[in-house]
Amino acid sequence: MKILLTGGGTGGHFYPLIAIAEELNVIAQKEKILDLKLYYMSDSPYDKQMLFNNRVTYVAVPAGKLRTYSSIRNFFDMITACLGAIVGLLKLFTIYPDVVISKGGYASFPAVFGAKVLRIPVIVHESDSHPGRLNLWTAKFARHIAVSWPEAVEYLPKEKTVLTGQPVRKSIQHGASDGAYEFFNFSKNKKTILILGGSQGAEIINKIILDALPLLIEKYQIIHQTGVKNFEDVNLRSNFILEKNPLKSSYKAIAYLNDVTTKMAAGVADVVLSRAGSTIFEIASWGIPSIIVPITNSNGDHQRKNAYNYARTGAGEVVEEINFKPHVITALIDKLIKDPKLLTQMKEHAIAFTKLDAAYVIADEAIKIALEHE
Repeated sequence: MKILLTGGGTGGHFYPLIAIAEELNVIAQKEKILDLKLYYMSDSPYDKQMLFNNRVTYVAVPAGKLRTYSSIRNFFDMITACLGAIVGLLKLFTIYPDVVISKGGYASFPAVFGAKVLRIPVIVHESDSHPGRLNLWTAKFARHIAVSWPEAVEYLPKEKTVLTGQPVRKSIQHGASDGAYEFFNFSKNKKTILILGGSQGAEIINKIILDALPLLIEKYQIIHQTGVKNFEDVNLRSNFILEKNPLKSSYKAIAYLNDVTTKMAAGVADVVLSRAGSTIFEIASWGIPSIIVPITNSNGDHQRKNAYNYARTGAGEVVEEINFKPHVITALIDKLIKDPKLLTQMKEHAIAFTKLDAAYVIADEAIKIALEHE
Protein backbone atom coordinates (compact mmCIF):
# COMPACT_ATOMS: atom_id res chain seq x y z
CA MET A 1 0.00 0.00 0.00
CA LYS A 2 1.40 3.36 -1.07
CA ILE A 3 0.09 6.79 -0.07
CA LEU A 4 1.64 10.00 -1.34
CA LEU A 5 1.33 13.31 0.52
CA THR A 6 1.87 16.62 -1.25
CA GLY A 7 1.80 20.32 -0.53
CA GLY A 8 4.47 22.73 0.42
CA GLY A 9 6.07 26.07 0.74
CA THR A 10 5.09 26.68 4.39
CA GLY A 11 4.54 24.93 7.67
CA GLY A 12 0.83 25.52 7.17
CA HIS A 13 0.93 22.84 4.47
CA PHE A 14 3.66 20.61 5.85
CA TYR A 15 2.61 20.11 9.48
CA PRO A 16 -0.99 19.02 8.77
CA LEU A 17 0.42 16.43 6.36
CA ILE A 18 2.71 15.18 9.11
CA ALA A 19 -0.32 14.92 11.42
CA ILE A 20 -2.03 12.78 8.76
CA ALA A 21 1.12 10.68 8.32
CA GLU A 22 1.17 10.02 12.07
CA GLU A 23 -2.39 8.70 11.92
CA LEU A 24 -1.69 6.64 8.81
CA ASN A 25 1.08 4.85 10.68
CA VAL A 26 -1.16 4.32 13.72
CA ILE A 27 -4.00 2.88 11.63
CA ALA A 28 -1.60 0.66 9.69
CA GLN A 29 -0.23 -0.77 12.92
CA LYS A 30 -3.70 -1.26 14.38
CA GLU A 31 -5.07 -2.91 11.22
CA LYS A 32 -1.86 -4.91 10.70
CA ILE A 33 -1.13 -3.32 7.32
CA LEU A 34 2.51 -4.34 7.03
CA ASP A 35 3.33 -2.93 3.61
CA LEU A 36 2.36 0.74 4.10
CA LYS A 37 4.77 3.11 2.35
CA LEU A 38 4.42 6.87 2.69
CA TYR A 39 5.87 9.49 0.33
CA TYR A 40 6.04 13.28 0.42
CA MET A 41 6.35 15.05 -2.94
CA SER A 42 7.34 18.71 -2.93
CA ASP A 43 10.07 21.10 -4.03
CA SER A 44 11.57 21.02 -0.52
CA PRO A 45 11.58 18.43 2.30
CA TYR A 46 10.90 21.29 4.77
CA ASP A 47 11.84 19.16 7.80
CA LYS A 48 13.86 16.03 6.98
CA GLN A 49 13.91 14.83 10.57
CA MET A 50 10.15 14.94 10.88
CA LEU A 51 9.76 13.00 7.62
CA PHE A 52 12.26 10.41 8.87
CA ASN A 53 10.52 10.11 12.25
CA ASN A 54 7.24 9.30 10.51
CA ARG A 55 8.79 6.93 7.94
CA VAL A 56 7.96 9.20 5.02
CA THR A 57 10.16 9.11 1.91
CA TYR A 58 10.85 12.49 0.33
CA VAL A 59 10.35 12.78 -3.44
CA ALA A 60 11.88 15.94 -4.91
CA VAL A 61 10.14 17.72 -7.78
CA PRO A 62 10.57 21.20 -9.28
CA ALA A 63 7.62 23.54 -8.73
CA GLY A 64 6.93 27.04 -10.01
CA LYS A 65 5.04 29.61 -7.94
CA LEU A 66 2.51 31.50 -10.08
CA ARG A 67 1.96 34.87 -8.43
CA THR A 68 -1.22 36.95 -8.57
CA TYR A 69 0.79 40.08 -9.43
CA SER A 70 2.96 40.96 -12.43
CA SER A 71 6.55 39.81 -12.12
CA ILE A 72 9.27 38.68 -14.50
CA ARG A 73 9.65 35.68 -12.19
CA ASN A 74 6.23 34.44 -13.34
CA PHE A 75 7.72 33.70 -16.77
CA PHE A 76 10.53 31.56 -15.36
CA ASP A 77 8.23 29.93 -12.81
CA MET A 78 5.83 28.98 -15.60
CA ILE A 79 8.68 27.06 -17.22
CA THR A 80 9.51 25.45 -13.86
CA ALA A 81 5.85 24.53 -13.35
CA CYS A 82 5.72 22.81 -16.75
CA LEU A 83 8.94 20.96 -15.99
CA GLY A 84 7.54 20.01 -12.58
CA ALA A 85 4.40 18.59 -14.19
CA ILE A 86 6.50 16.32 -16.41
CA VAL A 87 8.87 15.25 -13.61
CA GLY A 88 5.97 14.77 -11.22
CA LEU A 89 4.10 12.60 -13.71
CA LEU A 90 7.13 10.39 -14.29
CA LYS A 91 7.89 10.01 -10.58
CA LEU A 92 4.25 9.38 -9.75
CA PHE A 93 4.14 6.70 -12.45
CA THR A 94 7.24 5.08 -10.94
CA ILE A 95 5.75 5.07 -7.42
CA TYR A 96 2.13 4.64 -8.53
CA PRO A 97 0.53 5.32 -5.13
CA ASP A 98 -2.95 4.04 -4.30
CA VAL A 99 -4.05 7.51 -3.23
CA VAL A 100 -2.69 11.07 -3.14
CA ILE A 101 -3.45 13.44 -0.25
CA SER A 102 -2.95 17.08 -1.26
CA LYS A 103 -2.82 20.19 0.93
CA GLY A 104 -2.65 22.46 -2.09
CA GLY A 105 -0.13 25.20 -2.76
CA TYR A 106 2.08 25.55 -5.83
CA ALA A 107 4.36 22.67 -4.78
CA SER A 108 1.48 20.17 -4.93
CA PHE A 109 0.74 20.81 -8.63
CA PRO A 110 3.16 18.18 -10.04
CA ALA A 111 1.63 15.45 -7.86
CA VAL A 112 -2.04 16.29 -8.44
CA PHE A 113 -1.45 16.80 -12.16
CA GLY A 114 0.18 13.38 -12.35
CA ALA A 115 -2.67 11.87 -10.31
CA LYS A 116 -5.23 13.33 -12.70
CA VAL A 117 -3.42 11.93 -15.76
CA LEU A 118 -2.91 8.50 -14.16
CA ARG A 119 -6.40 8.47 -12.60
CA ILE A 120 -5.08 7.99 -9.10
CA PRO A 121 -7.66 8.93 -6.41
CA VAL A 122 -7.00 12.28 -4.73
CA ILE A 123 -8.08 13.57 -1.32
CA VAL A 124 -7.82 17.35 -0.94
CA HIS A 125 -7.58 19.19 2.34
CA GLU A 126 -8.23 22.94 2.45
CA SER A 127 -7.09 24.90 5.51
CA ASP A 128 -8.55 28.31 4.68
CA SER A 129 -12.01 29.86 4.62
CA HIS A 130 -11.46 30.67 0.95
CA PRO A 131 -9.84 27.78 -0.99
CA GLY A 132 -6.59 28.36 -2.82
CA ARG A 133 -6.49 28.34 -6.63
CA LEU A 134 -4.89 24.90 -6.92
CA ASN A 135 -7.32 23.29 -4.51
CA LEU A 136 -10.25 24.78 -6.45
CA TRP A 137 -8.88 23.14 -9.60
CA THR A 138 -8.04 19.84 -7.90
CA ALA A 139 -11.49 19.71 -6.28
CA LYS A 140 -13.06 19.17 -9.70
CA PHE A 141 -11.59 15.67 -10.01
CA ALA A 142 -10.76 14.81 -6.39
CA ARG A 143 -12.47 11.80 -4.79
CA HIS A 144 -13.01 13.59 -1.47
CA ILE A 145 -12.50 17.14 -0.17
CA ALA A 146 -11.90 17.91 3.50
CA VAL A 147 -12.12 21.46 4.85
CA SER A 148 -11.15 23.15 8.10
CA TRP A 149 -13.76 25.93 7.91
CA PRO A 150 -17.50 25.51 7.23
CA GLU A 151 -17.33 28.72 5.16
CA ALA A 152 -15.11 26.95 2.59
CA VAL A 153 -17.88 24.54 1.61
CA GLU A 154 -19.70 27.13 -0.50
CA TYR A 155 -16.76 27.30 -2.93
CA LEU A 156 -16.45 23.53 -3.41
CA PRO A 157 -18.54 20.62 -4.75
CA LYS A 158 -20.85 20.02 -1.78
CA GLU A 159 -21.57 16.38 -2.58
CA LYS A 160 -17.97 15.37 -1.86
CA THR A 161 -16.91 18.01 0.69
CA VAL A 162 -16.74 17.25 4.42
CA LEU A 163 -15.94 19.52 7.37
CA THR A 164 -13.18 17.67 9.22
CA GLY A 165 -11.34 20.53 10.86
CA GLN A 166 -7.58 20.98 10.67
CA PRO A 167 -5.11 18.13 11.26
CA VAL A 168 -2.93 19.03 14.24
CA ARG A 169 -0.04 16.86 15.37
CA LYS A 170 -0.79 15.00 18.61
CA SER A 171 2.53 16.11 20.06
CA ILE A 172 1.40 19.76 20.22
CA GLN A 173 -2.36 19.48 20.73
CA HIS A 174 -2.07 20.42 24.40
CA GLY A 175 0.21 22.66 26.39
CA ALA A 176 2.63 21.21 28.94
CA SER A 177 1.21 21.21 32.46
CA ASP A 178 4.47 20.54 34.31
CA GLY A 179 7.76 22.38 34.15
CA ALA A 180 6.71 24.99 31.59
CA TYR A 181 7.38 28.06 33.76
CA GLU A 182 10.72 26.62 34.83
CA PHE A 183 11.58 25.93 31.18
CA PHE A 184 11.41 29.67 30.37
CA ASN A 185 12.53 30.75 33.85
CA PHE A 186 9.24 32.62 34.19
CA SER A 187 7.14 33.45 37.23
CA LYS A 188 3.69 31.92 37.76
CA ASN A 189 2.60 35.22 39.28
CA LYS A 190 2.94 37.21 36.07
CA LYS A 191 0.78 36.77 32.95
CA THR A 192 2.47 35.55 29.77
CA ILE A 193 1.86 36.63 26.17
CA LEU A 194 2.89 34.34 23.31
CA ILE A 195 3.67 36.02 19.96
CA LEU A 196 3.53 33.78 16.87
CA GLY A 197 4.51 35.03 13.42
CA GLY A 198 4.00 31.76 11.54
CA SER A 199 6.70 29.47 10.16
CA GLN A 200 8.25 32.30 8.11
CA GLY A 201 7.99 34.94 10.82
CA ALA A 202 6.11 38.23 10.37
CA GLU A 203 8.18 41.40 10.09
CA ILE A 204 5.33 43.80 10.86
CA ILE A 205 4.46 41.86 14.03
CA ASN A 206 8.12 41.79 15.05
CA LYS A 207 8.44 45.55 14.56
CA ILE A 208 5.34 46.53 16.51
CA ILE A 209 6.07 44.13 19.37
CA LEU A 210 9.57 45.58 19.70
CA ASP A 211 8.12 49.10 19.70
CA ALA A 212 5.65 48.08 22.41
CA LEU A 213 8.18 46.03 24.38
CA PRO A 214 9.02 48.61 27.09
CA LEU A 215 5.28 48.92 27.87
CA LEU A 216 4.46 45.22 27.64
CA ILE A 217 7.35 43.97 29.73
CA GLU A 218 6.28 46.12 32.69
CA LYS A 219 3.18 43.96 33.06
CA TYR A 220 3.78 40.72 31.19
CA GLN A 221 6.22 37.99 30.30
CA ILE A 222 6.74 37.69 26.53
CA ILE A 223 7.62 34.66 24.39
CA HIS A 224 8.27 35.95 20.87
CA GLN A 225 8.62 33.52 17.96
CA THR A 226 10.39 35.65 15.37
CA GLY A 227 10.97 33.34 12.41
CA VAL A 228 14.45 32.00 11.64
CA LYS A 229 15.40 34.69 9.12
CA ASN A 230 14.33 37.49 11.49
CA PHE A 231 15.76 36.15 14.73
CA GLU A 232 19.20 37.78 14.65
CA ASP A 233 17.76 41.23 13.91
CA VAL A 234 15.01 40.96 16.54
CA ASN A 235 17.42 39.60 19.15
CA LEU A 236 19.90 42.44 18.59
CA ARG A 237 17.18 45.11 18.71
CA SER A 238 15.50 43.67 21.79
CA ASN A 239 18.84 43.48 23.61
CA PHE A 240 19.41 47.15 22.82
CA ILE A 241 15.89 48.18 23.88
CA LEU A 242 16.07 46.23 27.15
CA GLU A 243 19.79 46.69 27.84
CA LYS A 244 19.30 48.42 31.19
CA ASN A 245 15.81 47.16 31.93
CA PRO A 246 15.66 45.08 35.16
CA LEU A 247 12.79 43.08 33.62
CA LYS A 248 14.86 41.97 30.63
CA SER A 249 14.58 38.29 31.60
CA SER A 250 10.80 38.49 31.11
CA TYR A 251 11.31 38.59 27.33
CA LYS A 252 12.33 35.50 25.34
CA ALA A 253 12.95 35.72 21.59
CA ILE A 254 12.89 32.32 19.87
CA ALA A 255 13.55 31.75 16.17
CA TYR A 256 11.51 28.59 15.79
CA LEU A 257 9.24 26.61 18.10
CA ASN A 258 9.91 22.88 17.95
CA ASP A 259 7.51 20.40 19.54
CA VAL A 260 9.00 20.81 23.02
CA THR A 261 9.11 24.62 23.03
CA THR A 262 5.63 24.75 21.48
CA LYS A 263 4.15 22.63 24.28
CA MET A 264 5.99 24.64 26.92
CA ALA A 265 4.92 27.97 25.41
CA ALA A 266 1.31 26.79 25.21
CA GLY A 267 1.58 25.70 28.84
CA VAL A 268 2.39 29.19 30.12
CA ALA A 269 0.56 31.47 27.66
CA ASP A 270 -2.49 33.41 28.85
CA VAL A 271 -3.03 35.16 25.50
CA VAL A 272 -1.63 34.37 22.05
CA LEU A 273 -1.06 36.93 19.29
CA SER A 274 -0.85 35.30 15.87
CA ARG A 275 -1.27 35.49 12.13
CA ALA A 276 -4.44 33.97 10.66
CA GLY A 277 -3.04 30.86 9.02
CA SER A 278 -3.12 27.26 10.19
CA THR A 279 -1.71 28.32 13.56
CA ILE A 280 -5.25 29.31 14.55
CA PHE A 281 -6.13 25.62 14.88
CA GLU A 282 -3.14 24.90 17.11
CA ILE A 283 -4.10 27.83 19.35
CA ALA A 284 -7.69 26.55 19.50
CA SER A 285 -6.47 23.07 20.51
CA TRP A 286 -4.62 24.70 23.43
CA GLY A 287 -7.78 26.53 24.53
CA ILE A 288 -6.01 29.89 24.74
CA PRO A 289 -7.67 33.28 23.98
CA SER A 290 -6.07 34.94 20.99
CA ILE A 291 -5.54 38.17 19.09
CA ILE A 292 -5.39 37.53 15.35
CA VAL A 293 -3.56 39.87 12.96
CA PRO A 294 -4.38 38.81 9.38
CA ILE A 295 -2.16 39.62 6.40
CA THR A 296 -3.80 42.50 4.55
CA ASN A 297 -3.19 41.17 1.05
CA SER A 298 -3.41 37.38 0.99
CA ASN A 299 -4.58 35.16 -1.85
CA GLY A 300 -8.39 35.29 -1.95
CA ASP A 301 -8.18 37.49 1.16
CA HIS A 302 -8.16 34.18 3.03
CA GLN A 303 -6.32 35.45 6.11
CA ARG A 304 -8.89 38.14 6.85
CA LYS A 305 -11.71 35.65 6.28
CA ASN A 306 -10.02 33.13 8.58
CA ALA A 307 -9.52 35.78 11.26
CA TYR A 308 -13.08 37.09 11.27
CA ASN A 309 -14.63 33.64 11.01
CA TYR A 310 -12.63 32.59 14.05
CA ALA A 311 -13.51 35.78 15.92
CA ARG A 312 -17.21 35.08 15.31
CA THR A 313 -16.85 31.86 17.33
CA GLY A 314 -15.94 34.02 20.32
CA ALA A 315 -12.46 32.54 20.69
CA GLY A 316 -10.41 35.50 19.47
CA GLU A 317 -10.17 39.19 18.65
CA VAL A 318 -9.05 40.64 15.30
CA VAL A 319 -6.70 43.57 14.75
CA GLU A 320 -6.14 44.67 11.16
CA GLU A 321 -2.56 45.49 10.12
CA ILE A 322 -3.52 49.14 9.54
CA ASN A 323 -4.58 49.37 13.21
CA PHE A 324 -1.75 47.24 14.57
CA LYS A 325 0.06 49.88 16.65
CA PRO A 326 1.93 49.60 19.96
CA HIS A 327 -0.70 51.43 22.01
CA VAL A 328 -3.58 49.52 20.36
CA ILE A 329 -2.13 46.08 20.98
CA THR A 330 -1.08 46.97 24.54
CA ALA A 331 -4.57 48.26 25.33
CA LEU A 332 -6.23 45.16 23.88
CA ILE A 333 -3.99 42.80 25.84
CA ASP A 334 -4.72 44.79 28.99
CA LYS A 335 -8.45 44.57 28.29
CA LEU A 336 -8.36 40.79 27.95
CA ILE A 337 -6.10 40.13 30.92
CA LYS A 338 -8.21 42.35 33.20
CA ASP A 339 -11.41 40.47 32.34
CA PRO A 340 -11.13 36.88 33.70
CA LYS A 341 -14.74 36.12 32.78
CA LEU A 342 -14.11 37.06 29.14
CA LEU A 343 -10.91 34.99 29.06
CA THR A 344 -12.78 31.96 30.39
CA GLN A 345 -15.48 32.36 27.75
CA MET A 346 -12.86 32.68 24.99
CA LYS A 347 -11.12 29.53 26.23
CA GLU A 348 -14.40 27.60 26.14
CA HIS A 349 -15.16 28.82 22.61
CA ALA A 350 -11.65 27.86 21.43
CA ILE A 351 -12.01 24.32 22.77
CA ALA A 352 -15.48 24.00 21.24
CA PHE A 353 -14.08 25.05 17.85
CA THR A 354 -11.43 22.32 17.89
CA LYS A 355 -11.81 19.01 16.03
CA LEU A 356 -8.93 16.90 17.29
CA ASP A 357 -9.80 13.87 15.14
CA ALA A 358 -9.31 15.66 11.79
CA ALA A 359 -6.05 13.86 10.92
CA TYR A 360 -7.56 10.48 11.79
CA VAL A 361 -10.68 11.06 9.65
CA ILE A 362 -8.58 11.93 6.59
CA ALA A 363 -6.07 9.12 7.17
CA ASP A 364 -8.84 6.58 7.67
CA GLU A 365 -10.49 7.56 4.39
CA ALA A 366 -7.16 7.34 2.57
CA ILE A 367 -6.61 3.82 3.93
CA LYS A 368 -10.10 2.76 2.79
CA ILE A 369 -9.46 4.06 -0.74
CA ALA A 370 -6.04 2.36 -0.84
CA LEU A 371 -7.58 -0.95 0.27
CA GLU A 372 -9.87 -0.84 -2.77
CA HIS A 373 -6.75 -1.58 -4.84
CA GLU A 374 -5.68 -4.54 -2.74
